[in-house]
Amino acid sequence: MTVYAYTDGPLGEMLLVGELAEGGRTALRSLSLPGQKGGATVEEGWVRDPAAFEEAVRQLGEYFAGERDSFDLLLAGGGTDFQRRVWAALEEIPYGTTVSYGDVARRVGASGAAVRAVGTAIGRNPLLVVRPCHRVIGADGSLRGYAAGLERKEALLGLEGALA
Repeated sequence: MTVYAYTDGPLGEMLLVGELAEGGRTALRSLSLPGQKGGATVEEGWVRDPAAFEEAVRQLGEYFAGERDSFDLLLAGGGTDFQRRVWAALEEIPYGTTVSYGDVARRVGASGAAVRAVGTAIGRNPLLVVRPCHRVIGADGSLRGYAAGLERKEALLGLEGALA
């Protein structure tokens, strides 16, 4: 069953979407921000269940308070094999650091010509903040391509102390 909830945060009201898993846990499938390109929207048949996301909301609160540098949440599957490889590489980028799109391409064994495909996979990351695509920047150090807007990317990197 698909469940959802909203929670407030410093980047705006976040929409959390998940799937109920065995043992009553919720596998987080999506975390969207207002105005996000390609963000989730509530669909007919989904059940609003804020209690299903208590752990995710707690961890997000700790992250935004500067008390958490990684997330320990059950994440739902999804995406193509290539996207899953790219998303796994995002999860390996340490808090407070940045890497280039080319760095991510190398980490997943893609050629230099695949940087655009890597960027597309990063842009389709359904778990903003939790899966830290905001830590990927241009090779020249510029902020590029964040589905929820560059000002939010800058805010997240500033929170993590990753901006010089």
